[in-house]
Amino acid sequence: MTTELRRLRNYINGEFRDAADGRTIEVVNPATGAAYATSPLSGQADVDAAMDAAAAAFPAWRDTTPAERQKVLLKIADAFEERAEDLIAAESENTGKPLGLTRSEEIPPMVDQIRFFAGAARMLEGRSAGEYMEGMTSIVRREPVGVCAQVAPWNYPMMMAVWKFAPALAAGNTVVIKPSDTTPASTVLIAEIIGAIVPKGVFNVLCGDRDTGRAMVEHPIPAMASITGSVRAGMQVAESAAKDVKRVHLELGGKAPVVVFEDTDIPKAVEDIAVAGYFNAGQDCTAATRVLVHESIHDEFVAALAKAATDTKTGAADDEDVLYGPLNNANQLKQVSGFIERLPAHAKVEAGGHQVGEKGYFYAATVVSGLKQDDEIIQKEVFGPVITVQSFRDEAQALEWANGVEYALASSVWTKDHARAMRMSKNLDFGCVWINTHIPLVAEMPHGGFKKSGYGKDLSSYGFDDYTRIKHVMTSLDA
Repeated sequence: MTTELRRLRNYINGEFRDAADGRTIEVVNPATGAAYATSPLSGQADVDAAMDAAAAAFPAWRDTTPAERQKVLLKIADAFEERAEDLIAAESENTGKPLGLTRSEEIPPMVDQIRFFAGAARMLEGRSAGEYMEGMTSIVRREPVGVCAQVAPWNYPMMMAVWKFAPALAAGNTVVIKPSDTTPASTVLIAEIIGAIVPKGVFNVLCGDRDTGRAMVEHPIPAMASITGSVRAGMQVAESAAKDVKRVHLELGGKAPVVVFEDTDIPKAVEDIAVAGYFNAGQDCTAATRVLVHESIHDEFVAALAKAATDTKTGAADDEDVLYGPLNNANQLKQVSGFIERLPAHAKVEAGGHQVGEKGYFYAATVVSGLKQDDEIIQKEVFGPVITVQSFRDEAQALEWANGVEYALASSVWTKDHARAMRMSKNLDFGCVWINTHIPLVAEMPHGGFKKSGYGKDLSSYGFDDYTRIKHVMTSLDA
């Protein structure tokens, strides 16, 4: 007996469409390893159509007042709340995420973030008009950049879509967004929700693979390309966008150091770090993946963390006791397994280190100790439920090792010594530093990194500003 697969479609200029040439991709539920839908494999004709629609819609959307855009975004937020259960179901099928945690940990912040940017639409700030040359008055205009080509990742398909479209629309831009080829379902549903609220062409969704994304970035219409993804993908986007000097917004990989000093409350730190490391199967650029712990408490800390990992459960989306679901796809399972298989002889797997179950892409919560700074698993992003532990002797060594990777997105410091926490937060070369916590985000504060973690900010007024351009207007007072 063959189960008919659900058909997902692109959303272009206010209507759902198949790919122009009819090509499709099978979409797999990572909890089962079985296909449940097909989505369009969009080609150049589809990209052209979406970009043309966004360009045609831009002048009218640009000229709406901030108050009008605010009303639209507030309606979108309300609609997300009303369709929450549909969004949760689509996201769980996309990713295998636990239903309860998706309901409690993703829907509320997504709605809040949309409402934040609705308010930001009316808070465009600039320097006051003034006479900086005799007989001349200068003013500064902050304007939308135009059509935005956006590529969202597979680890948080819904939330990352919100982080992209909400500031872009609030600033007066139009959008063409592509979800990952492995997780298109929730973004297609978002198109249905938003499409009932915004004018046609303002919000468009293209499904497809990396070639689709490349065609979007290379297209002459977009003024800006935004991607959340791997360092390799970000470098390719930046190189491609440079050919016609597009703006680029990159949120790329992470390898967050978690620096634990000897005065830390070990039980509390272990509990919080385990959640921050294993939530969403560790598939988070800010995950607490790389623990550096003072040598005086190293053994006690490792034992407690290994116990926490052993007690951490992965499994089916409807199991209320699980912290996380499967890895997103077969390639990701292979990547995570490969890091463990290639561990050097001096490393020790304290917990986990193996696949769970015979179907789907589940992987056990893992702790690895005995590692050196130049080990592959310390230097490269695993993007799975794996926490590494290193032992440091003093603050200087902890800082050196924490900064000694190519990523610079997020970090945390665990200590009761306020002065030490302030020194570390000053000297840690990361876009975010948490103190005695790890991973909370709020709409009002910026999220984004340095070095190979990319540039540009998500969330906050800084994220909103990234979707605007600045124009100087000077007028003669004698005219």
